[in-house]
Amino acid sequence: MVDIKLVDIKKPEDINLILGQSHFIKTVEDLYEVLINSVPGIKFGLAFCESSGACKIRSEGNDPDLKKLAEYNALQISAGHSFIVFIKNAFPINILNAIKVIPEVCRIYCATANAVEVIIAETQAGRGILGIIDGSKPKGIENDEDIKWRHEFLRKIGYKL
Repeated sequence: MVDIKLVDIKKPEDINLILGQSHFIKTVEDLYEVLINSVPGIKFGLAFCESSGACKIRSEGNDPDLKKLAEYNALQISAGHSFIVFIKNAFPINILNAIKVIPEVCRIYCATANAVEVIIAETQAGRGILGIIDGSKPKGIENDEDIKWRHEFLRKIGYKL
């Protein structure tokens, strides 16, 4: 028997998150090292759901509030070997490739500031992430005004010349 559950990620609107899956207890330290070395001034909290041995939620971070936020959401998800990272003063684009090359990282489900819902399957053996819902569904196809806004926005935040 499989129960399907939906976990709503709780976070402030302006906080970015990365949700992924790994396979080894050292994920906590490796994520910490990648994050702290990637962007000067980054603030973050992360949590990892250990799925063997003591089966604890392991956490680290350099911002106590973001660390608690990661712990809370990891506990709500409680899917084996999943991890969640919350970041301020950086964007996922600044750190995503560095996270992807950590040897024990298996996959990234999402990297976003949007509202996120995690679709969970639960059996007698445990929990797993089936997928995520990242933000809202599209409201149409962009027009010339939307294209102009997109171009201006990317330049305003410094990602295009």
